[in-house]
Amino acid sequence: MDKFTRQRCSEWVFQDVPSDITIEVELGTFSLHKFPLVSRSGRIRKLVAENRDSGISKIELLGLPGGAESFELAAQFCYGVNFEITATNVAHLYCVSDYLEMTEDYSNNNLLSRAEAYLESFVCKSLEMSVQVLLQCEHLLPFADELKIVVRCIDAIASKACVEQIASSFSRLEYSNSGRLHMSKQLKPEGDWWIKDLSSLRVDLYQRVISAMKCRGVRPESIGESLMNYAQKELIKKPKVDFSSDSNEHDKIVIETIIGLLPVEKFAIPLTFLFGLLRSAVMLDCTVACRLDLERRIGSQLDVAALDDLLIPSFHHTGDTLFDVDSVHRILVNFSQLEDSEDDLDEGLLFESDNPSPSQSALYNVSKLVDNYLAEIAPDANLKLNKFVAVVESLPVHARTIHDGLYRAIDVYLKAHHQGLTEADKRKLCKLIDFQKLSPEAGAHAAQNERLPLQSIVQVLYYEQLRLRNALFGSYGPDVDDPKPMHQSWRISSGIVSAAMSPRDNYASLRRENRELKLELTRIRMRMNDLEKDHVCMKRNMEKTSSRKFMGSFSRTMGKFNIFSHSTPRGLTSPSKDESKIIERT
Repeated sequence: MDKFTRQRCSEWVFQDVPSDITIEVELGTFSLHKFPLVSRSGRIRKLVAENRDSGISKIELLGLPGGAESFELAAQFCYGVNFEITATNVAHLYCVSDYLEMTEDYSNNNLLSRAEAYLESFVCKSLEMSVQVLLQCEHLLPFADELKIVVRCIDAIASKACVEQIASSFSRLEYSNSGRLHMSKQLKPEGDWWIKDLSSLRVDLYQRVISAMKCRGVRPESIGESLMNYAQKELIKKPKVDFSSDSNEHDKIVIETIIGLLPVEKFAIPLTFLFGLLRSAVMLDCTVACRLDLERRIGSQLDVAALDDLLIPSFHHTGDTLFDVDSVHRILVNFSQLEDSEDDLDEGLLFESDNPSPSQSALYNVSKLVDNYLAEIAPDANLKLNKFVAVVESLPVHARTIHDGLYRAIDVYLKAHHQGLTEADKRKLCKLIDFQKLSPEAGAHAAQNERLPLQSIVQVLYYEQLRLRNALFGSYGPDVDDPKPMHQSWRISSGIVSAAMSPRDNYASLRRENRELKLELTRIRMRMNDLEKDHVCMKRNMEKTSSRKFMGSFSRTMGKFNIFSHSTPRGLTSPSKDESKIIERT
């Protein structure tokens, strides 16, 4: 028996009676007495009875759960030593008493029944104690799982967390002035204190706890906060990455587990955290299913993303692009598919108001984001033309109301790849730009851009001339007070439903036409804002000029009436022929 074990046993083993049995367990050997052990443990009693004839006084219990630490507690109980059952040792006592068969069949009020009573009366009624017991179970698997200790602790944690959140929600209820109950916005719910405790669990047990919480109905925001806290503790603690180390395999398991536990609610997880998970998943080469799930989630809220979020470094690909363009392209495809599905569901909103809908705002934000992203990755020498074009075309045509950002990105790409691009490639790129949607500043730049093909420059000059002509026509056209449009720059279809089209196809066509009309109206409003000051000034000048001419004519006419001359004795007579002519002229 080693010195440390012998020193500990001397404190509670009978010293005046020589030992008659040796118990060997993992990491320890104990010289004890048969009688106290066989009176409490059915397993030791059977082993002693089997070896009675051979006279062997040594028993090996190498498979005992918890090793020497757990057996020492069981042996102290057999010797009548008093000790306290706590959340830190109840799992060990439960497992070792079951292994040694310390049940009521061999002694009343035995160790197994006491551990069971403590587990039921204290642990399962406290969230904090359940977490502590679960931490101890990590070293007692699979025994603790087979004895249902893990399941009971997980169920207790999930149910208590749900009850606490419900109680917190009730505490925030208050009556309004009208006597109605509503949730107070001033009182913010306190943070879930258990989030920090759960971050110390092993990843497999943590996964089971979070899954149970989701089934119990714990708030998605709390689940998301717990996932972020756990990821920060498990992943953001090694500054350098060694792709050959075993720790990266652990990080990969953590990432895949967290992705599988993400709430389905849209804004339960911050977008920056999702992008961080995607970067880690790409770096650690996680499964394709995990990365696709992340890309789908990011695509659903891409309109709130920032440029730095999209700049995902490319790993493990020698000679490839600096940034992971393929992942961003798939994210954009997911966003576009989501936008299309929302259009299909909006059958009752065919003719919407002039205010932009959330989907239109999202398209506008994403189009600006994509154009800035394209300008950022365009100088990369390894960026192929087909990838650049694929990112541009991943958004629908109507997403960009102004093409200034797209023109700038294409111009950067032409400048960085001018030696490797043919004229056909340049024309292919420039076909992506709608030069009619360029601002006057961008149009002036494009008209002098030598990197553009000649055909594109001609288009720019044509639209610039058309813009000037429309502006001139709008300034000197009919009266501005006329409600009729001065110049209609778009076509409106007759709206007659074709008998050859299905109702769904006809609805889709009407949706597209309505969207194009809205976008055209937006562009016209932007142009009219530029001309508004000129219109107002010219109208005022015309009113002043007309007023002066009218007053001069009126004075001359009234002078010819000579209304201050003397009346005839007969009273008023009919006007003369000359006066009638004057009246007719006036």
